[in-house]
Amino acid sequence: MSYFDAASAAPLHPVARQALLAALDDGWADPSRLYREGRKARMLLDAAREAAAEAVGCRADELTFTSSGTRAVHTGVAGALAGRRRTGRHLIVSAVEHSSVLHSAELLEAEGGAVTRVPVRRTGAVDAGSYEAALRPDTALACLQSANHEVGTVQPVAEVAEVCRAAGVPLLVDAAQSLGWERVAGDWSLLTASAHKWGGPSGVGLLVVRKGVRFAAQGASDERESGRAAGFENLPAIVAAAASLRAVRSEAERESVRLRELTARIRARVAESVPDVEVVGDAERRLPGIVTFSCLYVDGETLLHELDREGFSVSSGSSCTSSTLTPSHVLKAMGVLSEGNVRVSLPASAAEADVDRFLEVLPGAVAGVREKLGAPVPVAAVQEDVLVVDALGKRCPIPVIELAKVIGTVPVGGRVRILSDDEAARLDIPAWCEMRGQEYEGEQAAGKGTAYLVRRLT
Repeated sequence: MSYFDAASAAPLHPVARQALLAALDDGWADPSRLYREGRKARMLLDAAREAAAEAVGCRADELTFTSSGTRAVHTGVAGALAGRRRTGRHLIVSAVEHSSVLHSAELLEAEGGAVTRVPVRRTGAVDAGSYEAALRPDTALACLQSANHEVGTVQPVAEVAEVCRAAGVPLLVDAAQSLGWERVAGDWSLLTASAHKWGGPSGVGLLVVRKGVRFAAQGASDERESGRAAGFENLPAIVAAAASLRAVRSEAERESVRLRELTARIRARVAESVPDVEVVGDAERRLPGIVTFSCLYVDGETLLHELDREGFSVSSGSSCTSSTLTPSHVLKAMGVLSEGNVRVSLPASAAEADVDRFLEVLPGAVAGVREKLGAPVPVAAVQEDVLVVDALGKRCPIPVIELAKVIGTVPVGGRVRILSDDEAARLDIPAWCEMRGQEYEGEQAAGKGTAYLVRRLT
C-alpha cells in the first residue's frame, strides 16, 4: 500500500518511535515533583521544550505543549482575543484557513464579535495588501496559515506580519503543514503546530506566544504549561514530538529537493495523461510534497475508492463526499473546480517507483469512474432561445456532465440554463466555463434550486 496522505497525518518517524519507547520507561512520573523520578521527568520535559523552541525559533518559556494542534489554535485565538478585549472584538482570517481557525472565528461571531475573511487569488494565496485593507481600529487579532493544507500553496507570512506589526495587531500563524520543513519567517506574534503533521505522535500540539503579546488564557487552568494547557503532560509523546521535529528538520533540505522533483513530475504527467483536469495551487510557492488536481465529470469519493483498490491512499477536497455534499471551503474560495478532486501528499519515505505506478494507474481509474457515471441523457427544453437543462435532484458531477453534453447543440452566442439544487454547482459550473472557454453569466433564483446561465463562446 502506498500512503500518499501525509498532509493529514505523517507516518511515525523512526526517531519518534525510539524516543517514545525510551520516555515510557523514564518519563512516567509527575514532572512537578521534587523526588528523583519527578526530577528525571522534569529534565525530559525541559529538554523537549528547548528542542522544540530551537526548531520554531523562539524562547523556551514562550512555548506551550497542548493536547493537539486544534487545541493550540483554539487556545491561542481565544487567549489573544481576550488579552486585547479593550482594543475590540474584530478578527481577520483568510478564507482558506484550517477549520480550527474558522471554527474559532464562528464562535467569536456567535458571541457578538466581527470577523473579516480575506479572499485569496486563484492560486490559493492571499495578498498582504488585503490584510492591510482589512485592519480596523478595533482589530484584536489576525490569523494566517503558513501554507495551505489542501493545495500546498505557501502564504506570504512575513509580508502580512510586517503589515500587522505596523498596525500594532498580533498575527497568529498556523504552521501545522510547514513547521517540519522550516521555521516560519517574519515577525509573527503567536504560532501553532501539530506533531502528527511532521511524523511525531498524535496528541501533541505547540502553542507559542511571544513575550510582550497580551494574552489571557480562557477557561479553567492549573499550574502546568504556564496555565495555558491544563492537565498532566503526556510526557512520552512530548519527548517523541520534539525528537522527531529535530530529526525531520535535519533531513528537510535533502527530502525537499527529492519530493519537489516527484511532485513536479505528478503535476506535469497528470495534466498530460488525464483529459479534462485542472491542477490547482501555486506552481512555484508551494510545500514540497503536496499536489492537488480536480477531474471534470468525476465523483471524488468514487475515484478515491478506485485508487484505494489499486493500493494508493490519497485524500480529497471534493464536493462529492458522503459526509457533506458541499464543496471544500478552500477550493471554493480559490474559485477552482472541486469535483473529482484528489490531493496527493507524499511522506518523506515516498518511493519514486510508487509515484510512477500511481501515474500509470490514475488515467485508467479516472476513465473507469467516468464510464460508471454513465453521463445520463439530460432533460432539456428550449425556452425563449435558451436551452434549459433540468439537473434537479442530481449530485455532482452530473449537472456539469449534462451541461457539457448540450453546450455544443446551441449556436455560438446561445445560452444554456442549468437548474440544480446541488450547492457544488455554484462552484463547478463557473470553473467548467473557465476551463472550457465559455462565459458564465451568473445565477438566478428558480422555483426549485438555482438556475445557472452559461453562454457559448466557442
